[in-house]
Amino acid sequence: MPARGGDDVAAETPPFSPVIALLTVAAIWDARLEHELRDLGLSTRKYALLAHVEATPGISFSELARRSQITVQSVHTAARSLAEAGFVVDANAHAGAASDLRVTPEGIRLLRAADARLAALDATFGGGAPTLTSALEGLHERPFEGSAASE
Repeated sequence: MPARGGDDVAAETPPFSPVIALLTVAAIWDARLEHELRDLGLSTRKYALLAHVEATPGISFSELARRSQITVQSVHTAARSLAEAGFVVDANAHAGAASDLRVTPEGIRLLRAADARLAALDATFGGGAPTLTSALEGLHERPFEGSAASE
């Protein structure tokens, strides 16, 4: 096999990278989920944030950002959009008070619709890649103990 960057570029086969493969698969399924959620007025990020708020009523913006691995500013922007749409409320929405985010009844209805769409995608994915599905179970909670990714 020619060295990378050699003259015979068409014939070279890059080594398999599980990281690149996982990122490729993730991008494909993220796009499919985005498509499924679009007519509900949700993005993948907003769906995840709404689910976190439902799972932890009273969660703060900073805790929501930590759990979502995004900036507090991004959480504020997304939460403001969800609040304007009537899906979340901040029970302590005044200056100087810690936030107290909660999902509204309309937000819960939206989540159930989104959950059903995700379940259908999960079934499709799991049916096509059952071994990968099993390997991924729990991985988002504890990626690799002792690795840089989990620190």
